Amino acid sequence: MSRVPGWIGRLGAGLSEMGERLNEKRREEDADSDADESNDPANGEQEHVPPPPAYAPDVAARPDPVAALPWGMRVAAEAGWRLLVLAGTLWVLMRVISAVQLVVLAFVAALLITALLQPTVARLRRLGLPRGLATAVTAILGFVIMGLVGWFVVWQVMENADELSGQVQDGIEDLRKWLLNSPFHVTEDQINDIAKSLREAVGANTEELTSAGLEGVTVIVETLTGLLLAMFSTLFLLYDGKRIWQWFLKLVPANARPGIAGAGPRAWRTLTAYVRGTVIVAMIDAIFIGLGIYFLGVPMAVPLAVIIFLASFVPLVGAVVSGALAVVVALVTQGVFTAVMALAVVLAVQQIEGHILQPFILGRAVRVHPLAVILSVAAGGMVAGIGGAVVAVPLVAVTNSVVGYLRSYSREAALKKRAPQPQGTTAVDAAQERSAGQA
Repeated sequence: MSRVPGWIGRLGAGLSEMGERLNEKRREEDADSDADESNDPANGEQEHVPPPPAYAPDVAARPDPVAALPWGMRVAAEAGWRLLVLAGTLWVLMRVISAVQLVVLAFVAALLITALLQPTVARLRRLGLPRGLATAVTAILGFVIMGLVGWFVVWQVMENADELSGQVQDGIEDLRKWLLNSPFHVTEDQINDIAKSLREAVGANTEELTSAGLEGVTVIVETLTGLLLAMFSTLFLLYDGKRIWQWFLKLVPANARPGIAGAGPRAWRTLTAYVRGTVIVAMIDAIFIGLGIYFLGVPMAVPLAVIIFLASFVPLVGAVVSGALAVVVALVTQGVFTAVMALAVVLAVQQIEGHILQPFILGRAVRVHPLAVILSVAAGGMVAGIGGAVVAVPLVAVTNSVVGYLRSYSREAALKKRAPQPQGTTAVDAAQERSAGQA
């Protein structure tokens, strides 16, 4: 009986040891099952990948696409889409202007007339006249003078039309005789064939000429409408131009308002100087060329001089066309020698104008490169005809003045931001000087 308790104790110890082994084995199985679940792809986790062997080459990661592009290509792309946005904006703007072309040209003409007449209004106001009376007197005198000039040209052409027609026929006959006796060996049959071809061309295009005449009636109606719009716009600009400008400034964002407010008066001074200088130069051209062709015996010298004056408002092109018209009239009415002398007079006056009068009268404020003048006149003529050619150069001159001022203004503003602010007694002195200057 003494051995029974010892045996029972050893049996209990063995059972306890066996239970601990079973628990440990169960814990190991649980740990293995948890690891399998964590590496299962269905649970959203990636399977553990062993590292590559030491002999395998390293694979470089793909670079960022922006960093892979060359710097020049990135700059070109950035500039390209901005240029596309600007081109689209300009295209929409041109479409809008084309839709309301008559209104735009009338308003631009009113601006040019206002720039010509506004100094007279200011002078009358300094003499003591009220603003309304000074505006009315200036506008009435200006429009009456322009109307008289137009009436005089039409009247002179109508009065001399018969005489000019006879002289043109005589000139054509003289030209035919000269061709027959010239060294070019032109025969009578060739001249008759040319005349027959011209008559047939006119007869074949009768319908086109008739439709052009009907379109001419529409053009006359549109011209009268544009003249009325220009007259009313001129009256309001002369009377209330300052308030209109202040109202326009309210539409500009507050950050850009100081720069635009400073650029506006400079643009107006440039436009005024351009209009005054162009009128003076056109008058000099008309007077001297008119006197030259008058002493040469060319008919309708005075109407031709007025046409030269009006055509001079189209830079370069207008002077050439009007001068060529005077030479052609001299050729068909007075002969080759008179035409050559008229050409010499026109060229001499235009050379004096281009090299002396324009630089002296217009000055540096409205100086535009001749290439810019030619391109702007061509573009303006393509977009809006004669009116576009007239307003193209002043628009370029004003734009040049505004851009130059805004560039200098932004540069000065940047320098003021970078400059150190005064402190201490210096700040007090600067504040006093600023208040004194404002006072």
